[in-house]
Amino acid sequence: MRITQGTFSFLPELTDAEIKAQIQYAIDQGWACSVECTDDPHPRNTYWEMYGLPMFGLKDAAGVMMEVTACRKAFPSHYIKVNAFDSTRGIESMRLSFIVNRPADEPGFSLVRQEAEGRRIRYTTVGYAAQRPAGKRY
Repeated sequence: MRITQGTFSFLPELTDAEIKAQIQYAIDQGWACSVECTDDPHPRNTYWEMYGLPMFGLKDAAGVMMEVTACRKAFPSHYIKVNAFDSTRGIESMRLSFIVNRPADEPGFSLVRQEAEGRRIRYTTVGYAAQRPAGKRY
């Protein structure tokens, strides 16, 4: 199952040249970029682990690409994404977020049905990867 979170997630994998072009677009807009990774891509897990610090004031996408490459080397079987924030109004607003690395095998999620009081039925999703301890999920 392919995880579809963020911009471009329904498209084929972006090449490094396409990733660099998107990062350069974000930089040209004045947005700050950051790199995040996780081994638990559950849709409710919106706060992934930051890799390095947010990069403000960059003029070239090469700096962010260096962080992406280093993160890929450190966590080759994790999900890695690039975020771009707009701070022009004094707050950090997410403008762009896209996945740049995926594990070779994406186990996906199961749908769990729970019967509640009366005739109510509740559903929740559980990631297959989360059944294993952190660090051993992929």
